[in-house]
Amino acid sequence: MRAEWRIAGDRVLEPGTYVAGVLNVTPNSFYDGGNYLASDAALARAREILTQGADILDVGGESTRPFSGRVGKNEELERVLPVIREVRPEFPDRPVSVDTYKADTAREALDAGASIVNDVTACSLDPGLREVLVQYQPGYVLMHSQGRPEDMQKDPCYSDPVSEISAFFESELNRLTRAGLAQECISLDPGIGFGKRLEDNLAILRHIEHFFCFGRPIFIGQSNKSLWQKLLGLGPDQRQNATQVATALLAEKGVSVHRVHEVDLTMQTLTIVNELTRPNKDEAHV
Repeated sequence: MRAEWRIAGDRVLEPGTYVAGVLNVTPNSFYDGGNYLASDAALARAREILTQGADILDVGGESTRPFSGRVGKNEELERVLPVIREVRPEFPDRPVSVDTYKADTAREALDAGASIVNDVTACSLDPGLREVLVQYQPGYVLMHSQGRPEDMQKDPCYSDPVSEISAFFESELNRLTRAGLAQECISLDPGIGFGKRLEDNLAILRHIEHFFCFGRPIFIGQSNKSLWQKLLGLGPDQRQNATQVATALLAEKGVSVHRVHEVDLTMQTLTIVNELTRPNKDEAHV
């Protein structure tokens, strides 16, 4: 099931399938850390991502990979703000998402033109973020994580990950809406790889439609993650095919937003999915 998603400026992303291209302006992200740390490289990559067809640019200035350390607000802002300020006037129809859990970073990014806040902590590391969300009413990615990035993979444990994450979504949706964030602004991310074992990640992806009951868009980030190494023995640079297969299956099930590194490959994948699944009443059966 796909639903409308309201983002900053009262803009609405209609029900559909969207690609969020990942731009890590960091030295230590798991897949492309350091490649786009310099401002000129980051801007060139941002333009490439959007030219390849990404609907959303998701830019982050702090890695949240397992066992990563935290980055100060000023350093994070120095990494992300130049990208947001340059890209918004060049691609005014493409929303920018800022990947942050810090209230001050989110506020300045939204003032610079970002439309979405992608928060891996559900406002748990900086409760002040909730006030920013209520004030600006941006699109908000509510993600589940068991633990913090620096310790989330030490010993994750679930009895029923799908049910436990559903309970989390219900609780946090209520908390956010009671605080004053419109429910139409929220999308849900079950947090693949964030405090999850292989079997947890696979259960989530296998039963992704369970989360449709909340009536909110589902946002998935499984691109090139370590679950494909654990399942298939693939290194970071060998997971593109696994990523695309999973993207196709999840899109066919109804996942709305696919956060990916290889935008060009994902556009091909989704074109095939759309062509093979759309009804064509005029087509003759043979």
